[in-house]
This record gives sequence, structure tokens and C-alpha cells, in this order.
Amino acid sequence: MALTSWRTFVTVCRLGSLSAAADELGYTQSAVSRQIAALEREFGVPLVERHARGVRPTSAGEVFRHHATAALTEADRAVRAVRDLRDGAPGRPLAVGATPSLAAGIVPVAIRRLLDTAGPVRWSLSPGLSLELYDRVVAGDLDVAVVTDAPPGLPNDPRLERRFLGMDEMVVVLPVGHPLAGCGPVPVQALADQTWVEDNEGSAALLRQHAARAGVTARIDLAAADLPGKLALVAAGHAIALIPRVLAGALRTDVTAVALVDPPARGIYAITPRRDPHPCSASLLDRLVTAFAASRPAQAEPGTAEAGAHEVPDG
Repeated sequence: MALTSWRTFVTVCRLGSLSAAADELGYTQSAVSRQIAALEREFGVPLVERHARGVRPTSAGEVFRHHATAALTEADRAVRAVRDLRDGAPGRPLAVGATPSLAAGIVPVAIRRLLDTAGPVRWSLSPGLSLELYDRVVAGDLDVAVVTDAPPGLPNDPRLERRFLGMDEMVVVLPVGHPLAGCGPVPVQALADQTWVEDNEGSAALLRQHAARAGVTARIDLAAADLPGKLALVAAGHAIALIPRVLAGALRTDVTAVALVDPPARGIYAITPRRDPHPCSASLLDRLVTAFAASRPAQAEPGTAEAGAHEVPDG
């Protein structure tokens, strides 16, 4: 079976449309249909099913999609490695992933320190949510991912190494003209009548849990597509928001961060594959620990006696 048809199938699953996959890959729609049909004959089972808005993988198709994605990632890396060697480029690229707040905070600092000591290293940085990044490390698409255990938590997987970097408390971000700007720590009860905005369910869950412990309800009436959108709504005075303290030093100038009383917190972890780790992974992990410690005092891993009242369950 040629990898061409595997790539076509994965693209169809990602886009949910034969015609969209054909446009992206430069094929005709009939050519895409023929490749999918050939795979289904090879496996002897339907891999996609049609619905009102396009197509989606069957249960067998979803199993194949998972493994095909990993195989294609490895194939692409093999091709790049050979071409890099041919072109005299320095070793294997280091692919790093991080949640948006960590990609804007400690990760660039850690990579800078790595480059200062290790010399030229080709690298890339991809933002994403924790579970998405976790899947990309499993698939071999990322060498290192810096993630959090905010709800729903991180799975335990024997294929991955997990290194605890520390606990990061959450703070509330307000527009600079807000009456509570410059105050703190602020009890969440003082913000019970405010409109909140959130950009992901993990942060929203932390906020709901924190408010419930204080006996109030957080009114999450607005949703943002991403962290910049969330901060833009705060800056314009439409809402307030919960953000990680590690991000506080990189905020735009028209918002301000205020500490909360007994704040919620999440654990920060770096995950790497046990098999075939990147030669620079261990060095980067050490620098991530240093960068996080510089942004926040080091704390114990959740589940240890020193973790204290801000423990967030892992997984």
C-alpha cells in the first residue's frame, strides 16, 4: 500500500470532505474517491461514511487514521533527515510544542538558553492545547511538549516520560481602568457580578471549581477562540478572565493581572517520548526547569506532601 493513499485518507478525515481534500492535495475528487475505495478493498471494511456535511471515518477508519498519521509523520521525518544530510544542514530539528501561555512565557526563554549553550539547532515551536500536544508527542510529531494538568488532566502513558516543572497559580486579568486594578489578592466573591471570558474548557473548569469552593458562581458569558482574543475582550472592558501567572509578565499594556485569594493552580509538565528522544531534549528540559523556577518559586509535584491546598488531580 502506497503512502500516497494513506496521506489522502488522513487528509479526508482531517477536512471531513472529499472535495476539500482534493483541493488541498491537487487531485480530482474522483481520484480521491478511488484512493479511498482502494484502501477499503485492501482492508475489506468501510473506512468512511457519508453524512449531511461530508464524510467521517468509521470506527475502523478512526483506528487506521491514528496509525496512518503516526506512519506518515515518521516517513516525513525520514525524508527530511536524508535531505538535511544531503544539504549539510545541522542535525535533526527539535520540534517543541507548548500551551499558548507557556509558548508565550517560559518556553522561548528556555530555547534561547539552549541555543546559547548548544550552538546552532534547528527548532520549531507549535502552540496547542495539552491533550492535542500529548497526542502529537505520541505520534512522533513533537520531541518535547510543555503542557498542564488542568481539567480533564493528562493521561498516563508508558510510551512517554513526564517531568514536573512546578505548580502555576492562576490570576485574574482586568482592564487597566477596572476598580480592582492594582489591588490584590482579591477574593473571587468580589468578582461574582462580573462577566468572564474563557478560551478553553480547562481554564473554564478551574474557574468554576474555584468559584464553587468560595460559594459563588462565575458568569462565563463570553467565549474567545484563543488567548489573544480573550485578552482583547478584557482590554475592551467586555469581561475579565483567568490566566496563568506564568503569563503575567508577557501581557499587553492595556490589561493588568491581579492575584486571587487561595487561587486555583495547575501543574506544569514537559513530556517526551521514551523511544528515540531528540539529542537536545534532556538539555531543553533542564532549561525549562530553570526558566520556570525564575518565573515562579519551585513547588512540589501534585500528590506530594508539599503540594499543599492548590493540588490539581492528574488525569
